[in-house]
Amino acid sequence: MKKILLIEDEKIMVDILQRKLTKEGYDISVANNGKEGLRVMKEINPDLILLDIIMPEMSGFEVMEEMRKDSKLNKIPLIVISNSGQPVEINRVKKLGAEDWLIKTEFDPQEVLEKVRKQIGN
Repeated sequence: MKKILLIEDEKIMVDILQRKLTKEGYDISVANNGKEGLRVMKEINPDLILLDIIMPEMSGFEVMEEMRKDSKLNKIPLIVISNSGQPVEINRVKKLGAEDWLIKTEFDPQEVLEKVRKQIGN
C-alpha cells in the first residue's frame, strides 16, 4: 500500500482528500502544519507528499526548502496544493522540486486522484 503524507491546515480539505485517497487504497498520514509535516515525513518515508503552501508555523515553501537539503527527503515526489495559480508561485514551486500542483478554487478530488496516480501509481 502506497503511503501519502498530506500536509494541510484546512480541516475540510483534509477530510475530502483523506476520504477520497483512503477509498482508493492509499495509506494517508496527515500533518496540520509544515513543522509537523517535516517530522512525520522523516518518520514514515512516504511515497508522495501533498503539500499546502500557506500554513501556520512553516509555509509549504519553507518545507520544500528544508526537503531539498535532505538527500532522502528530496527524492519524495511532491504535489503542491495552492490557493493561488499565479505563474510566479507555480514557477517557484517547480524550482523547489514540485512535480505538480492543484489550485484549491478549481479543486476536484478526481483530479487529485489522477495526479497522485500519475506520480506513484495505485
